Amino acid sequence: MFYLVTYDIVLDRRRNKVAHILEGYGMRVQKSVFECVLNPDQREMLQRKLSRYIKPEEDQVRFYPLSPRYRKKVLVLGLQPQREVDDVAFIV
Repeated sequence: MFYLVTYDIVLDRRRNKVAHILEGYGMRVQKSVFECVLNPDQREMLQRKLSRYIKPEEDQVRFYPLSPRYRKKVLVLGLQPQREVDDVAFIV
């Protein structure tokens, strides 16, 4: 499944750690937004890893699932890296 993962982390140290973890699972498309292709086990593992570094009372991470149908409707204004997304591929 393709996910748009966004975060709002208060402290730099925690924010940097969250970004570093996400870099191992997907592609950064904005400063606090990643596109990730994850199977259910990978999503669960990623959630567990991120949970160790966020403070729920201060921080937030969101996973937005996007179907292939709706990904085709995404409008990007400005620079867009050229790449193909294959839902069958797994990023580890």
